[in-house]
Amino acid sequence: MEYQTLTVSIDDKVAAVTLNRPDLRNAFNEHAIAELALAFDELGRNEQVRAIVLAANGPAFCAGADLNWMKKMAGYSHSENQQDAARLADMLRTIYLCPKPTVAKVQGDCYAGGMGLVAACDIVVASEVAHFCLSEVKLGLIPATISPYVIKAMGEQAARRYFLTAERFDAAEARRIGFAHEVVPADALDTTVAGIVKALVTNSPNAVAEAKKLVREVVDQPVSDALLLDTANRIANIRASLEGREGVASFLEKRKPTWLN
Repeated sequence: MEYQTLTVSIDDKVAAVTLNRPDLRNAFNEHAIAELALAFDELGRNEQVRAIVLAANGPAFCAGADLNWMKKMAGYSHSENQQDAARLADMLRTIYLCPKPTVAKVQGDCYAGGMGLVAACDIVVASEVAHFCLSEVKLGLIPATISPYVIKAMGEQAARRYFLTAERFDAAEARRIGFAHEVVPADALDTTVAGIVKALVTNSPNAVAEAKKLVREVVDQPVSDALLLDTANRIANIRASLEGREGVASFLEKRKPTWLN
């Protein structure tokens, strides 16, 4: 498919989804939202893809909502605003639930809805020159649609501050509060992401997908009998799976597993 707001490529089991509106600081509109949802849905079902990198062209990662799109929204009815917000929510959920591991490569400023895109990914690597801002309250708005992902990523206490103040903070602070996993010099960004992706694609594809699901479904659960039974069932199922058997066999036989062939 030919995208208008993105570029999508696949090379050696790794897909790159790149925001490609640099002249608009990669701000998104309804078209970008639809294309992101489609790209992550299709890549999530592509058996040739083992990992997905979300990146951006230009000096900014994503400035949030496109101003022209915001002007259109100002004239929407309540029902139209609900439908519009639902499409954004569905796109973020598609990224969050994507069965393939996702890595956000943040090379520049990331504001408002852009932080939702990043927070929906599994791993976040940021350039030390990047800055972040949840700027919605400055416009009389709130970061509602992105909040489930951003709060998970930065925690409730950090969200209390940055949702309310709309302060701009740097990459070091993003790492301190847990929003970014790695912060590196700009010239080390590609190499760092490549190293993480290499680790992802050498692992069992099925196990990676199930491990991602495990984190999502076990977090915040009480350590109850039901949870213990659930986790016991998960390990029993994966031990009996084709890749589970192959992984153990290859380790014992001191050979590469078939998924590396």
